[in-house]
Amino acid sequence: MINVDLLGALAGVCTTIAFAPQAFRVWKTRSVRDISLTMYVLFCSGLVMWVLYGVQLQAWPIILTNAVTLLLAGSVLVMKVMFEVPTVKANA
Repeated sequence: MINVDLLGALAGVCTTIAFAPQAFRVWKTRSVRDISLTMYVLFCSGLVMWVLYGVQLQAWPIILTNAVTLLLAGSVLVMKVMFEVPTVKANA
């Protein structure tokens, strides 16, 4: 039987690694046009709550993996705000 902490750590590593390519791509291309601001605000809020939940449980896999994912997703959120160029509509 697999150790429950090991299972949690492996799950967290997989979901954390999934965000790395997005963060690196946004940094490299500076393109945030197709990034949803609402999704990243909600997702980062959820990650903060997961970290706090992990702290309450003293569960290092929850704390560590969600904190790293928050760092990656938070960087995409910050880049979304920084790199977004407001579109100017021409007078019709």
